[in-house]
Amino acid sequence: MQIHPLITESQTLADLVERLSKHDFVAVDTEFMRENTYWPDLCLLQIASPDEAAAIDPKAEGLDLAPLWDLLVANQEVLKVFHAGGQDLEIVHNLTGKTPYPLFDTQVAAMALGFGEQVGYSNLIESMLGHSLDKGARFTDWSRRPLDQRQIDYAIGDVTHLATIFPRMVEKLRRNGRGIWLDEEMERLADPSSFAFPPEDAWKRLKLPSRNPAVLGRLKALAAWRETEARGKNLPRGRVIKDDTLNELAGHPPKTQDDLGRVRGLSTGWKTNDIGARLMAALESAQPLSGADLPDREPRRPGLTKDGALVSDLLKLLLKIRAKEVGVAPKLIARTDEVEALAAGVRDGLAILSGWRFDQFGSDALDLVEGRLAFAIVDGKLKMTRTEKEQVDA
Repeated sequence: MQIHPLITESQTLADLVERLSKHDFVAVDTEFMRENTYWPDLCLLQIASPDEAAAIDPKAEGLDLAPLWDLLVANQEVLKVFHAGGQDLEIVHNLTGKTPYPLFDTQVAAMALGFGEQVGYSNLIESMLGHSLDKGARFTDWSRRPLDQRQIDYAIGDVTHLATIFPRMVEKLRRNGRGIWLDEEMERLADPSSFAFPPEDAWKRLKLPSRNPAVLGRLKALAAWRETEARGKNLPRGRVIKDDTLNELAGHPPKTQDDLGRVRGLSTGWKTNDIGARLMAALESAQPLSGADLPDREPRRPGLTKDGALVSDLLKLLLKIRAKEVGVAPKLIARTDEVEALAAGVRDGLAILSGWRFDQFGSDALDLVEGRLAFAIVDGKLKMTRTEKEQVDA
């Protein structure tokens, strides 16, 4: 595989993209920094085909990235291959408003090949290629210029290995007939709505101080205000105001802006500055949450009685058994919320009750819930057995 020098010129990039566009797939990775910013700062983008690989410097003066974005988000003839690509996709979405499509994530594919739910890139490469990766440059400052050759070599190495293992993974998926199992997951990853995060939903990511509608209404308003401030200033949320301080303000709201100077976590300047005034305006606009918007007391087990929770635990045990039998990660077959919904009596709209998921798990899960299947200990081992009820029904 040909390895190019760091690309910093528009024509060189355009020529590279033209060649890459003739391939069935490209492997993609990024290096970025976000410790001091709200938006991830793209510092390097690496891309490879089976024939060549290059690192592209998005910070190079005058570099036109339009051909690259066209390849990644507009050209649907070329498959884009990532590993654990969530943050890479977020970066592309932030810069273009779109996500790469079609795409293939090797971490997701690894779940169907028996590597577990979140296999790391180094472990995957070692398992498939038999050698370890040099991760020495992993924690360097990618925003500093010039980049040294060790950094560039490390970065390009990620996509050259990705371009090597991808065809091998596809061949394994073809042999075991599990490629179709991944279609839904890949479509979900490519959904642009996954990266559209409205400020009014920011409160849902916080540890809630109570279920009081008035308190949560204030928290919702304050979290949306902070999200807007952080985006506008391109600062991490915690640099604007910390979570604990938000909760304190929601639970014990100040009566005037002057009171902000006595809030732990805020400086005295908040008594008179503009950001303090905007905070107070957010508080004054807050409305108590309606009953429909209140979070569940147990969001991870909605609608489950004590008996339902026990059934859910049995279903999760069955899921582990079935996943082990077919050699895939349980998460690929069923999500926790779907298992709990089945235990709570839901039958409509569950992915585990259709398609390959029904064949591999959903059918037995229904039998277990409805009393046609049971756990038993046979010769000291846990087994699934058909019940007398099923025999009578038959």
